[in-house]
Amino acid sequence: MSKNKMLSRTLLAVLVGAAAFGAQAAEDKGFYVGAGAGQSFVDEATYDDEDTAFSVFGGYQFNRYFGLEAGYTDFGKLEPEGTGQALEANAASLTAVGTVPFTDKFSGYAKAGFHRWDLDTPIAGLIRTSDDSGTDPTYGVGLQYRFTDAVALRGEYSRFEVNDLDLDLAQLQVRFDF
Repeated sequence: MSKNKMLSRTLLAVLVGAAAFGAQAAEDKGFYVGAGAGQSFVDEATYDDEDTAFSVFGGYQFNRYFGLEAGYTDFGKLEPEGTGQALEANAASLTAVGTVPFTDKFSGYAKAGFHRWDLDTPIAGLIRTSDDSGTDPTYGVGLQYRFTDAVALRGEYSRFEVNDLDLDLAQLQVRFDF
């Protein structure tokens, strides 16, 4: 059997399986929005601080196992241990979200994607560029408890890479489904 035939048959099997998988979970699709509050923290170079952070997000759940989510996060103001400028950052993100339901109401999820970060002031020596914005990966994990079909509580831990700097975020979030 040629490689092309084998690849074609494998691809067809994957597509048929994905279509069946999606059809089974089609009842859980739809738009959602939410907001969160929690703690941002950094432990890099001369920075070892934490501050209150806020986020808003929205997305589309294609089925109960997969969705896409866009969000905005304000990390607050992180102070250096010694002298230097405070790190004030925010980010707009787009992530793919994979969900594993444990029960009808309780699930775990992981997400990965990219974010566009923006610093209020460029910080020489800490960030590789002299620019005050850029695009880098973001990823995270969380747990979700669904109170009703329309309201869920999420606990999430995420990492936002900013060049060589890692900004971490632990939050409680409320999600509203339409």
